[in-house]
Amino acid sequence: MTAITTDKHLSGDHHEHPDLRVWGLLTFLVSESLMFGGFFATYLFFKGTTPVWPPEGTDVELLIPTINTIILVSSSFVIHLGDAAIKRNRVGWMRFWYFITAIMGAVFLVGQIYEYMNLGYGLTSNVFANCFYLMTGFHGLHVFVGLLLILGVLWRSLKRNHYSAIKHTGIEMAEIYWHFVDIIWIILFTLVYLMNAF
Repeated sequence: MTAITTDKHLSGDHHEHPDLRVWGLLTFLVSESLMFGGFFATYLFFKGTTPVWPPEGTDVELLIPTINTIILVSSSFVIHLGDAAIKRNRVGWMRFWYFITAIMGAVFLVGQIYEYMNLGYGLTSNVFANCFYLMTGFHGLHVFVGLLLILGVLWRSLKRNHYSAIKHTGIEMAEIYWHFVDIIWIILFTLVYLMNAF
């Protein structure tokens, strides 16, 4: 009986013992969703109770954020290609798609820094600016963490047989986190940019 259990364990059969790391990640993301929800609720409260929103001198530009949105949303499709590749045991293709995703995430962060440098107002200029920098900055931090996760996956994939069609939890967790970051950005982009541009 012991030999059979051991063989099952070595063969990668996870049906008897589900990997709780994914549930841990999902729990963490729920808590982060609540935090972002607090930011969004506060932002909408100030938007609804302030006569002029955004206040004069703190207009938002759409060009860079729109480009950033296209890049970030597209990266969700790209990272999924990597997940699909590893499930077909194609480690090389998984590395390729995760590397492209990492580049897209880095470009997003560079675009955000460029936007910050050219806004003309700072964190303490007014309530809108405060909300803007806190929400976009906090999201940017999440993108940075996601980028580190993706780079971690790429680093670990260099170890022979570390990932395979039956052993790829780390890859799936990085993808789930990245999708979360994208969903939060779509909401943020709609509230902060689109609703104030028209």
